[in-house]
Amino acid sequence: MNAPTLFHTALMALLVLLPGVPAFALTDAEAVNMSGLQRMLSQRTAKTWLMLGQGVKVLEAREQRTKSVALFDNNLKTLKEYAPTPEIRESFAKVEAVWGGYKTRILGSPDKSEALKMLRQSDELLKLGEAAVKQIQDHTGVANARLVNVSGRQRMLSQRIARLYLTKSWGLSYEGLDKDFQTAMQEYENGLNELKGNPQNTPEISQGLARVQSLWKFSRAGFELSKEELYVPTAICGTTENLLKHMQGITKLYEVEMQRVASR
Repeated sequence: MNAPTLFHTALMALLVLLPGVPAFALTDAEAVNMSGLQRMLSQRTAKTWLMLGQGVKVLEAREQRTKSVALFDNNLKTLKEYAPTPEIRESFAKVEAVWGGYKTRILGSPDKSEALKMLRQSDELLKLGEAAVKQIQDHTGVANARLVNVSGRQRMLSQRIARLYLTKSWGLSYEGLDKDFQTAMQEYENGLNELKGNPQNTPEISQGLARVQSLWKFSRAGFELSKEELYVPTAICGTTENLLKHMQGITKLYEVEMQRVASR
């Protein structure tokens, strides 16, 4: 399968959701990727709630929210069936427990007075998701699993950055918000540098990362305006969406490489 086809397949898997698709037996490589996707959805759903609250790209936000919630539900079912150890099963049980209440809040009408509660739940879901991905990565025993994890985490960071930006642009605040925003941007920079420095990257992966680097450089200029309280949420939602789409394709390529190594 060539790179354009892989990228197309990866994007379709994220953006086109077919309800009612039955769960399937995951490989370890797919499980690392899918559990990482759940981590991203914890931030994406919160971002769409904030978009709706501020009236930013309302139709797009509603569509993203609907698809993201359904995708999280489907993925969670599949991952619970995959769970190869009691510890990993317990991790997904914890995710499910938090997801129920968070899902109800996310699907409700955005209320500014409820925003900080929603953000705390989103962070809790992210923390549990991070732990689950790491457990699966360690369980696989394949070195390449870390690359799938790191690449997948870049997807999450694109949505977290957008979520934090929209928190600021709506006039919300909590102790540590600015630090969280700067930390997310620094982690994105660090993750991108780690992936670019991997000597085993295929030409397709290297080309994809070069495109992401260009997008990231452009995006940072918009992020920096928030220091002067000059907010452009519509533009930021667009640039972070582009970062997400490109990293989705790259993560799929790393998954394929992990599968190839594991099958030797």
